[in-house]
Amino acid sequence: MDYLPLFFKLNDRTALLVGGGQVALRKASLLTRAGARVIVVAHRVDPELVALIEQHNGQVIVGEYHSGLLADAYLVIAATDDNELNEQVHFDAVERNIPVNVVDNQPLCTFIFPAIVDRSPIVIGISSGGESPVLARLLRAKLETWIPQGYSRLGRLVGEFRQQVKQTFSHVERRRIFWEKILQGQVAEKVFAGRDKEARALLESALEKADPDHQVGEVYLVGGGPGDPELLTFKALRLMQQADVVLYDQLVSPAIVDLCRRDADRIFVGKRRDNHAVPQDGINELLVKHALQGQRVLRLKGGDPFIFGRGGEELETLKQHNIPFQVVPGITAASACSTYAGIPLTHRNYAQSVRLVTGQLKNRTSDLNFEELVHPNQTIVFYMGLHTLPTLFEQLIAHGKPAETPAAIISNGTRADQRVLTGTLSSLPELQEQAKLPAPALIIVGEVVQLHENLAWFGEEVLHNHGLILPDANPD
Repeated sequence: MDYLPLFFKLNDRTALLVGGGQVALRKASLLTRAGARVIVVAHRVDPELVALIEQHNGQVIVGEYHSGLLADAYLVIAATDDNELNEQVHFDAVERNIPVNVVDNQPLCTFIFPAIVDRSPIVIGISSGGESPVLARLLRAKLETWIPQGYSRLGRLVGEFRQQVKQTFSHVERRRIFWEKILQGQVAEKVFAGRDKEARALLESALEKADPDHQVGEVYLVGGGPGDPELLTFKALRLMQQADVVLYDQLVSPAIVDLCRRDADRIFVGKRRDNHAVPQDGINELLVKHALQGQRVLRLKGGDPFIFGRGGEELETLKQHNIPFQVVPGITAASACSTYAGIPLTHRNYAQSVRLVTGQLKNRTSDLNFEELVHPNQTIVFYMGLHTLPTLFEQLIAHGKPAETPAAIISNGTRADQRVLTGTLSSLPELQEQAKLPAPALIIVGEVVQLHENLAWFGEEVLHNHGLILPDANPD
C-alpha cells in the first residue's frame, strides 16, 4: 500500500490553493464541500472560482505566491501549469511539514485526492496511488450506480440515534449486532424507498423493545459449495461477513473460510472417516450455546446443507431451543463437480434421470437399493463412496449393470487441484488403487461419463482408463 487512506477534517481550517483555472476550481469545490476556508492565489482567477470562494467566506489574492502564505495553512494544493512554481510550493510545504498536493505530479505530492463517492456522511475514496486515475474514476462510476443515494439519509438517521443506542447497549458486540440488524432490515429499506418517517418509527420501536441483557442470537446454515469461492451466492457471502462465530467442515476449502469475517471466532468441526473432530451432538450443542449467548453463528458446510449435509438434524435442535435461523443453499457437489469435469448429468442420448446416493449410510453400511440404481438411461452419483468403491461397483454389476458402464472419480472438484479418473465399473477400482485420488471425491456412473474426454474444460490433469497419466517418480 503506497498511500494510507485518511480523511481530513477541514471544518474552519485554512487550505491554500495556488492556481486560478479550471483545475483549481475543481479542487476548490471539494475543499469547500468539506468545510475548508480556501485562500486562492494566482495572477488570473476564473470568475466562477472567485464566486465560489466568496460564497464560502474564503479569500482570493491576485498576485504572486510567496511562502508567507503558508503561515496558517492546514494543507496546500498547487494547481498551476508552471513547473517551477509547483516545485517551489512543494518544497516550501514540505519544509514546514504541511501536507501538499501538486496536481498531476505524483512525485511532488505528500497526499493525493482519491476518486470520491459522496453519500455524506458516508464517503468512499478510491485511489490507484497515482498509477491509473482513469481506472479509479471508472471504479467510482460503478460504485455510483451500485450505492443508492438513500445511504446519505440512512447515515444521518443512524447518527441521530447513535448516542441512544450506545446508552442502551453498553457491550460493544451487542451494539454492533443491533446496528447490523437495523441496517440490513426494514429500517434501511424504508429509507431507500423514501419513507423516512416510517424508518424513524421502526428504529425507535426497535430501540424501545431491545433487551440489552438478554439477546438470542441467530444461526446461519450456509452451503459453501464444492470449493471454488466464486460459486458462493451473494447471500452466503453477506452472512459470512457478519457472523461472530464460524463452525466449518472439513469439506469447506480454506479459500472460502478466508472470506469469513476476519475477527470471527473460527471452530473446526470437520469430519473425516473414523475421525470426527467434533461429533454431531457436539456440533448441535455448540450452535445452541453460542446462539443463546446472543451471537450470530455461521454453520458453514461444503456443498449444500440439505444434501447429505445433516443440516436438517441441526435445524431440528435449533427449533427445539427456539433459536432463529436462516438457510442458504449451496451448489451441491453433483452439479458443480460434474460441470467442472465436463460430464453432463443428463443428456437426451444417454440419461433422462439422475440419482444422488450416499455411499455410506448412517449405520456405515452400503445396504442400498441396487435394483433401482441399475435402471438404464440413468446417471448415478455417489457421495462419500470412495472407500467403498469396490463394493459399490461389485453390487451394481451383480444386480445387472453392465461391467463396461462408464464411470468416473472427480477428486477435489472445482478446485485448482481437481483431478478426474475415468474407467468402467470393472476397471475403475483398480485404476483408483494405482492413482489413489484423495477425498473429497465424487463418483459418477453412467453413459454420460464418456462425454468427459470431449467436454472437459477445467484443470490440466486428467487421468483416463486408456493409459494412466501419473507423475514420473524417477524423471530423467
